[in-house]
Amino acid sequence: MTTNLKHRVYQKIVPVTLALVMGMAGSVAYAQTVKVGFIDPLSGPFANIGKNGLNQFQYAVDRVNKGKLAGSFSLEMMELDNKGSPQGSLDALKRAIDSGVRIVVQGNGSGAGIAILDAVNKHNERNPGKEVIYLNYSAQDPVMTNERCSFWHFRFEANSDMKMEILTSYLAKDPKVKSVYLINQDYAFGQQVTRAAKEYLGRKRPDIKIVGDDLHAFGQVKDFSPYAAKIKGSGADAVITSSWGNDLSLMMRAAREAGVESAIYTLGGGYWGSPTAIGESGIGRMKWLAEWMHDLPGGKTAAYAQGFKQKYGADYALFRVDTLISMLAEAMKRSKSSDPIAVAYALEGMKFTTDTGEVEMRASDHQIQNPMFVGTMTKVAAKGGDKTVSYDLENTGLGFRNDARIDTFVGTQPTSCKMQRPARPGA
Repeated sequence: MTTNLKHRVYQKIVPVTLALVMGMAGSVAYAQTVKVGFIDPLSGPFANIGKNGLNQFQYAVDRVNKGKLAGSFSLEMMELDNKGSPQGSLDALKRAIDSGVRIVVQGNGSGAGIAILDAVNKHNERNPGKEVIYLNYSAQDPVMTNERCSFWHFRFEANSDMKMEILTSYLAKDPKVKSVYLINQDYAFGQQVTRAAKEYLGRKRPDIKIVGDDLHAFGQVKDFSPYAAKIKGSGADAVITSSWGNDLSLMMRAAREAGVESAIYTLGGGYWGSPTAIGESGIGRMKWLAEWMHDLPGGKTAAYAQGFKQKYGADYALFRVDTLISMLAEAMKRSKSSDPIAVAYALEGMKFTTDTGEVEMRASDHQIQNPMFVGTMTKVAAKGGDKTVSYDLENTGLGFRNDARIDTFVGTQPTSCKMQRPARPGA
């Protein structure tokens, strides 16, 4: 082949090859996968909570990927068992970072959450260019968005002070309540709930007496009958508990067996295990404060929840998980990046419309601001119960009647956060 002929062939081949390579590159960019590390208990006494939470994340991720809601990115969950402990969480975080994960989610336990928060801060300070962000869907200790706030942390659930502001305001309107029994888990979150309940009730209804105040070991109590006996003996008109998971299920079962007749105000009464544990003894008495309930009027989430139950055989409960994944996808789409700094700046101050109304990720402290709902356990309509309740929780024939929608401003709290921020990309 002559030199001129070789040159002409080369001229034809190179553009075609470049076009193919560029086309492949565009395809790869469109399908860029971003791993999200899920750090929560997948073994031990709270494994059922962790596994159900993981399923809800996977369900939300599948929806986002199918709808291409993250722009040129797709999401993939990476499961990391922290065994429900702070040290296990640190080990899980290290495994995630070593695997190249730069977005982690966690929710079950403020002790674990604070450990992750501190570790992420240290990692990011020591490893510029390899930052990690922590998206918190349930760890509710107020300090995480106050004195220990961080640019790298975003909380997608109301903190315990916000919830107690709402719950005590609602309870205080009931003139029949003259005495309250407090029972909570003995760790950061439970201790904060106890403190806030006393303080806020004292401010709103100083006539209400606190007739019991118990902090029980976290995840270690097998028999709650002594606590149930104390509650019954106190004659309390109402019980306030923030206990969750297996602890709440065992407590509710003991309360039923002891014949406790107090109204029970919970932060987790509609979650896995609790409806079964309390059964029909909770009808008209068991209250639940949550950011979403199955039988809210209107909206599309009811059908979404049914789809989840068909796929996983469990109740959809964590509306905030779908909010988190949706807002994460939107932040990546807006910033056209999966870089943690770019994503964090896109999340800051974001207002996002959900099935329950607009939510806002407050820029000053990265604390979600959203409406809440109070419900009361009742029989479903098909079992002769409330006509507004159709969703059967855990196949018990029971559900929650929506009693009140609490507007966002009611739970809004001031913050002491003084956030330090890195340079904005492109600034």
